[in-house]
Amino acid sequence: MIVIRSPDDPIAALATPAASSALAVIRVSGPGSLELLSPLVARRFDPAAARGHTIHRCVVKDGDEDVDDVLIAVYKSPKSYTGEDGAEIFCHGSLPVIQRLLSLLARSGFRAAGPGEFTQRAFLNGRMGLTQAEAVNEIVRAKTDRARGLALQRLGGAIEDRVQKARDALLDLRASLEVLIDYPDEQTDSGVDTEKLDNAERIVMELVHTYPQGRIYQEGVSVAIAGATNAGKSSLFNLLLRQDRAIVSEIHGTTRDWLEGTASIQGIPVRLFDTAGLRAATDALEIQGLKKTHEVIDSADAVLYLVDGTRGMDAADRKFLDGWQRPAPLLRVWNKSDLRGVLPAPEGFLTASAVTGTGIDDIQRALAEATLGGAPFGGAEPLVDSERQRDLLTSALASLKRLRASLSEGATPDLLAVDCAEAMDSLEEITGAVTNAEVLDRMFSRFCVGK
Repeated sequence: MIVIRSPDDPIAALATPAASSALAVIRVSGPGSLELLSPLVARRFDPAAARGHTIHRCVVKDGDEDVDDVLIAVYKSPKSYTGEDGAEIFCHGSLPVIQRLLSLLARSGFRAAGPGEFTQRAFLNGRMGLTQAEAVNEIVRAKTDRARGLALQRLGGAIEDRVQKARDALLDLRASLEVLIDYPDEQTDSGVDTEKLDNAERIVMELVHTYPQGRIYQEGVSVAIAGATNAGKSSLFNLLLRQDRAIVSEIHGTTRDWLEGTASIQGIPVRLFDTAGLRAATDALEIQGLKKTHEVIDSADAVLYLVDGTRGMDAADRKFLDGWQRPAPLLRVWNKSDLRGVLPAPEGFLTASAVTGTGIDDIQRALAEATLGGAPFGGAEPLVDSERQRDLLTSALASLKRLRASLSEGATPDLLAVDCAEAMDSLEEITGAVTNAEVLDRMFSRFCVGK
C-alpha cells in the first residue's frame, strides 16, 4: 500500500476521533495548503500571510454560507510538525460540522491524508528520525502509563542516540580499515581498534536484550486465573481489575464460563481471564465451560493458580501443578490468608487474601517479573519494542560477531571491512539514514489517519 501519492499534495485529515465531542481537530499540511485555506475564511484573516505559530479565530465559509466558527493554528515551514506549511483547525465536534469541513477541504484541493502521512512527511523532511517516528505511533497506542513513558523516551531520541554511538564507533573502525587497505605497506599491527568493536557490540547487544520487555509493555500479556471451585478466583479477578466484574459467591461453581477484563499490572497491559473452577463436571453446561477454561489456560502467557488456604491442596490441585509442562509461567497463590484456621503455605506459594488485598503487591511484582523474564529494566534504560528495529539490531550483531571471528582468524582488512559495512548498514536503516520506500510505506500504514 502506497501511503503518499505525491509529497507535494496538500493533505487534510481529522486528527481526533470521528465521534461527537466538544471539539475536533482537522490537520492540513503541504505546499500551498495555507493558500488553499485563505478563500475559506472570513473576518480579514489570511492564513497564507499570517505568522507561524499563531492562532486566529475566524468563520469558515462555503460560498456565502457560514460553516463553523473555528480557531486556526498556523504553522510555517520549516518550523512545523511536518516541516511544511500547515494548519490545525479547531472546530466544534459535531459529526455534521466535521463532515462538512472535510468535504469543503476536499473540494478546495486537499487530498485525504493516508495513515501516518503527517509523520511520514516529518521524517522525510528531516524533522525526526525513523525511531522517533515509530515512537509517535507507540505513544498513540500505549495502553498503560509505563508504556507511554517508554514511548516518550524513544520519541526524545533515546534509541537513536545509542544506535548513533554504535554507528560512530564502527565508522572510526571502518576508516582505519580503509587506511590499511589503501596503504598495506604501512601496516604495523592488526589495525583494528578492538575497543571500538567492543563498544559497538555492547550497545547493540544491550538494545537487543531489551526487546522482549519492550514488546510486552507495548502489546501486553494474557493471564488466566485458575484453580478449584471457590478458591477465590473471581475475588482476585475483581481486585486486580479494581471493579466488581465477576459474581462472588460461596456456592461452588458460580463461574461457568470465562470472563475477561483489562488491567495495568506494574505498567504491563494485562488481559485477565477469570475461569470456571476445575472439578469433575456433572452436566453438559459445566463440561462445556471447563473445556473453554482449559483452552484459555493453554493459550495464556501466564497462569495464576489459586488454592484455598483453609482447605489445602487436594489431589486435583497436585495433579494440575505437578503436571504443568508449558513454558508459560505458573504462579501458585495460597489464598484466603485472612481467614481463621488458614493452613501454612507450602514452599513456592505466594500468600494472599483476595478479599482484603493482603499480598496483592507481591502477586503483581511476581507476575511482572515472570512475564518480563526477570526484573524490569531501570527507568533510564530505553527499551526497543519495534520488531523492525529488533531485526535490524540482530542483523547488525550478527555482522559484528562475524567481524570478531574474522579478526581472530587473521582475515585481511578488506574482508573485515565488509562485515563492518554490513553492520553499519543495518544501524543506519534503523535511524532512517538508509531507507527503503516499501518498508516506509508498510511501517507508516500502521499509524492512525491524522497522525
